[in-house]
Amino acid sequence: MARRAPASIKEQSKKGKTFSFSALKTLPRFFKEIWRASPKLFVTNFVARLLTAISPVALLWVGKLIIDEVILQISLDQQDLTQLWTYVGIELGIAIIADLLNRLINLTDGLIGDLYSNASSEKIIRKTNELTLEQLEDPDFYDKLERARQQTSGRVGLMSASLSQIQSIISIGSLIAGLIYFEPLLIILLILSIIPSFINEAKYSSHRYSVARSWTAERRELDYLRFIGANNQTAKEVKLFGLTDYIAARFRKLSGDYYEINKKLSLKQSIYGSLFNILGILSYYGAYIFIIFKVISGTLSIGELTFLSGSFNRLRNNLQGFFSRFTAISESSLYLRDYFDFLDIEVTDEATVYTPIPAEIKEGFEIRNVHFGYAGSDLEVLKGISFKIRAGEKMAFVGQNGAGKTTLIKLILRFYEPTKGGNFTRRNQHL
Repeated sequence: MARRAPASIKEQSKKGKTFSFSALKTLPRFFKEIWRASPKLFVTNFVARLLTAISPVALLWVGKLIIDEVILQISLDQQDLTQLWTYVGIELGIAIIADLLNRLINLTDGLIGDLYSNASSEKIIRKTNELTLEQLEDPDFYDKLERARQQTSGRVGLMSASLSQIQSIISIGSLIAGLIYFEPLLIILLILSIIPSFINEAKYSSHRYSVARSWTAERRELDYLRFIGANNQTAKEVKLFGLTDYIAARFRKLSGDYYEINKKLSLKQSIYGSLFNILGILSYYGAYIFIIFKVISGTLSIGELTFLSGSFNRLRNNLQGFFSRFTAISESSLYLRDYFDFLDIEVTDEATVYTPIPAEIKEGFEIRNVHFGYAGSDLEVLKGISFKIRAGEKMAFVGQNGAGKTTLIKLILRFYEPTKGGNFTRRNQHL
């Protein structure tokens, strides 16, 4: 199969970068569909995420209070542990509630995902049925159908990632507020350490989409080769005609080429990602040393040390997760746009108008001077075909492969329209 890819992957990836973030415009429409799948589950999931978002800073703050209270009680001759155990009880309660909320989030994610996956699959089925046979047999259209169909399960992950972003924004905001309260300079150091990693993730997510899109036809061919070579029905014909070596060699070449492209991208992304991650680790320990000096100088307490170091570490991880999810969401939104592009394909009148079938065919069919050629091709498959089939008569169409036998049947059934000429008469009605 001839590969319909751009001149180079580099050229295609540049194209991908230009529309990577513009694809986020599809998210509002996506969430409308999620909402329609189950409003109650969506609201439950959203509220649970909001409550879970504030638990990290709450746990850190209560932990700070516990440490400061412990140090205070050690310094006292007459110890009163009532306040200390109160703080411990509060922290235990927050931890239990956070765990229950996370389980609720996972449960509702799965349920909403199943409902949405079923609903979107049904939409694809119904949309496919609305289209003309010419559209269904057009290679470019079929690529759209494949991309829309294959990404059904991936859109469930997009939903979870998008909702997690909202949760992360609230968590990040609460942690930033805590850091600003004690030491605003830490925020600048943190942001500077995260930005390079974000740029790297954004760059390679667009590259991956570009490769996946340009290889749609080849991946479909790989699925086909895998099927005919390892299916209990088709394997008989493959063995009979001695096609095993050809199919295996073709599969090995295509899969090998795809592997090499993915390997190069993965290696580059991993190398640059590791370098930028080391930068983030250095920034964390730089901030940690800065906080230690503050504690030694007496500016901060031990409890505040644990709060700030914990907040900085959690904030760094949250920001890394936020930016990673953001680029992943941008990439998934590109596939989501393929899905909506498929649903938005205009349906022609021929696709929606069904010719009524009479209860009884009295006279039969008459085909007059039918010409037909497929769209995009100058070659006519059928030229000047004329014949009659009387009611109750049986007729066999005999010819070589590619002679147009199946095409003629589809014309009779009105799946296709003649290119020129051709009157179809059934029971004295013009079809």
